[in-house]
Parts: sequence; structure tokens; C-alpha cells
Amino acid sequence: MKTDKYIISLLSVWTLLSFSMETGAQPLSSGDSLSFSGGRPVLNLTLKQCRDMALRNSASVLNADLDVQAAIAQKREAFAGYFPKVSANAMAFYAFDPMLELGLTDILGDSPFVRNLNDMLSSYAQQFGFSTVYSTLKKGVTANISVTQPLFAGGRIVTGNRLAGLGYQAAGLQKDIVLRNSAEEIERNYWQVISLEEKMRTTDEACILLDTLYRDVLSASGAGLAVDTDLMQVKMKMNSLKTDRIRLRNGIRLSKMNLLNTIGVEYNPYAAFGNDSIPYIDDVFLTDSLPEMQGPEHYYRAAEDAAMEQEESRLLDISVESKRLEKRMALGEALPQVMVGASYGYSNIIDEGAMNGAVFGMVRIPITDWGKTSRKMQKIDAQMQKAENDRSEMQRKIVLQIHRLWMEATASWEQLQVAMENVSLAETLQDRMYAKYMAGMAAMSDLLQAQTELSEAEAELTDKKIAYRMALRAYMDRVE
Repeated sequence: MKTDKYIISLLSVWTLLSFSMETGAQPLSSGDSLSFSGGRPVLNLTLKQCRDMALRNSASVLNADLDVQAAIAQKREAFAGYFPKVSANAMAFYAFDPMLELGLTDILGDSPFVRNLNDMLSSYAQQFGFSTVYSTLKKGVTANISVTQPLFAGGRIVTGNRLAGLGYQAAGLQKDIVLRNSAEEIERNYWQVISLEEKMRTTDEACILLDTLYRDVLSASGAGLAVDTDLMQVKMKMNSLKTDRIRLRNGIRLSKMNLLNTIGVEYNPYAAFGNDSIPYIDDVFLTDSLPEMQGPEHYYRAAEDAAMEQEESRLLDISVESKRLEKRMALGEALPQVMVGASYGYSNIIDEGAMNGAVFGMVRIPITDWGKTSRKMQKIDAQMQKAENDRSEMQRKIVLQIHRLWMEATASWEQLQVAMENVSLAETLQDRMYAKYMAGMAAMSDLLQAQTELSEAEAELTDKKIAYRMALRAYMDRVE
């Protein structure tokens, strides 16, 4: 029972901290088994409902969903690279002085003939009012729509789409891991409450037995068949059980708070401050009970086969493949690129404004990038080898983990069988010790010790059932 005290103490600190900082708890909906009894809200929860609430309210699960949505957007963004790019451009300018001025000397060169011709034109220019210098680009407006289509980009568009597809797969696997961990946490917290409630029932049954024993001893004492010290011992044991009930009741409340915080459900920790829609912590009931479980041999699966299907292993496969694609992307940067396009628009920069169009093609051949690309590919080769080493190491670790989980499940099952036998022995011992006490052949301390051993055996049986359930669940999560 010391272990229970440590668990309850830890739960007390964790839950109080969580409750003081809690801001994201969600109100209950009609589908959450919320009812009313005597005007007070009552909440009945199954394990499945707790898992469903965690999917709606858990920050880690919601973030995993957002990661998947981001990966989908990234995949669509990469797919858009296959389509032409359409852009609209517009520009207007005004210069203080014309940016281009041309005279005869600019066109024919500086020579005596050109100078004489220029002087002649200048005299006619003054007479007829024209300029001997052509000036332009003082102001202008241009607007056009262009379409460009890459024909070959070194394979980077295709490779980029494959990388985006791998990113989507990785996000899905990461979400599966988060869901698995969330389910394990919810189940662990759920059965923690059930375990304490089972111990509370065991304590209540012991109280009933002691109450019956107290009345029997009281009658025997009145008839002179028992001594006062027997009554005192029974009374002390009853007070000890009262203390255990107080401790267990507090532990149940704290465990429920822990569970409700995890699934994001509001609750009222104080009976004095009621709320019409939020249940008091004692009005939250967990309705599932431990199912009958078979031995671990019914769930066995070869560790090597299961390891290949683990999300962590598949993530490392994706990591290796992504490095290979990154190498192709790096190589594509050094390959020629071919692009075609067309544009159509209006311009009045040099001549009078007019509509015009053009088609064009472009080939880009990197010449000086080969050295840089070669070093980048060497770096990616090293990273790819590292990813392959990590994958091999993870495979071995996963196989080892599955072996360990199988051994833990087997050991928990064997301990459960021993605990069941201990309960049967303790029940027989208590019955015999009670008969001996009533026949005056055993002391009260011996009878109380037998009852204590029965309570401890029943509590131990509950712990072993929970332990086997969790060990089997952990194993099944890795091999299913």
C-alpha cells in the first residue's frame, strides 16, 4: 500500500498544478453521457469516450492534424509546379530629362562633313521649328501578361512532388504515433482511477466485515466470552480503515482530475461551489470494468515481422528515401533548364502606344555550379548513409523493445495468477481464523491480521490485473 501513497502524492502535485494553469478545457456536449440527478450534472465515461474526447481536445493530437494539413498543402504546392506560371506586369515612369538623346554626330560620327550638315540642319530647324536631336524615354507606360512553362528543370519538379508525397506520409505516421501515445496515456489514467475504486470497494467490504465482527465481539464481551482488549483492537482496525478510505477517496478525486485534464473536460473540484453544467468531481463515474483477459500466448506475433510495420521504422525508411530525392534535387540544379513562354501587352515607352505580343524560349546551362553541386551531393551522401545506419539501429531497437514487452506481459500474467491464488488462500485463512476465534482458539490479533492479509491480497490482485492489462496493451500496440 506504500506504492499507492506515493502515486497519490505525485498525482496531487501534478493535478493541482495542471488545474491552476488549465485554460483549454472544453465544455461537455450532449454526446458525452452528461445527465442530471437531483439538479446536479452527472457524467458517465467509458474508456472509448475518453479516447474520443482526447482526439477532440488534446493539443498534441490537434497539432498532429495540423501537421497533416500542412503536408497536404505542401503537396499541392509542389504539384502546382507542373502548370504554367501566369503573371501580370505594369510599369510607369517619368524622368527629369530624356534618358536617350540622338543627334547627327551620334549617328554619323564626328567629322567636318557631319558638322557642316548639322549646322545646315540647325538653320532649317530654327526656320521650320523642328529639333536636330531625337530624344525619348522621358516618360512611358507598359503593361503585359506573360505565361511561362518549364519544359525541363533538371527533374526538380518531379522530384519535388515525390518529396512532398513523402512529407505527407511522414506526417500521417507521426500522427499515428501521437494517437498511439495518447491512447496509452488515456488508458493508463483511466485504469488508475478504476484501480483505486476497486481498492475502495475492498476497503468498504473490510469495513462491513469489521462492523459485523465488532457487534459479535461486543455481544461476546457482554456475555463474558471476550475481553475489552479485543474490542479495542477491532475499533483501532476500523479507524485504520477509515483513514485508508479518506486517503483512497482523495486519490480517486485526484486521479479523475488527472484524467479529465488529459482529455480536456471541465470539472468542479469543490462541492461548495456548484455549476449547473459542470459536474463535481465525485459525480464523474467511469463505467468500464476490467475485461476477462487471456494469456499472452494468444496475442503472440514474431517480433521481426512486427518491427517492419512500426511507424518509427517506416519513418526512417522515408528519411532514407527523402535523402535520395534530395540528392536528385541537388543534381538537377546543375543540369540544363528549358523554358518557353509568351507575353502580350501595351507599351508607349518609345513609340506611340500600341499592343504587341511575343513568344520566347530560354535555355539555361549552369557552367560554374558543378563544383558546388558535387560538394553538396557528397554531403547528402553522408547524410543518406547516416539515415541508413539509423534505420538499421532502430530496427534492432524495435525488435528488442517488442521482445521486452512480450517478456513483461508474460511476467505480468504469471504474477496475476499468483495474486489470484493468494486471494483464494487469504479468504480461506480468514474464514478459518474467524471460526477459531469464535471457538476461543485464536487471538483477535490473529483474526485481524488475517483480514489485513486478505485486503492486501485483493488490492494486489487489482494492481496485477491493471498491470497485465497495460503490459498487454503496450505489446499489442507494437505488433498489431
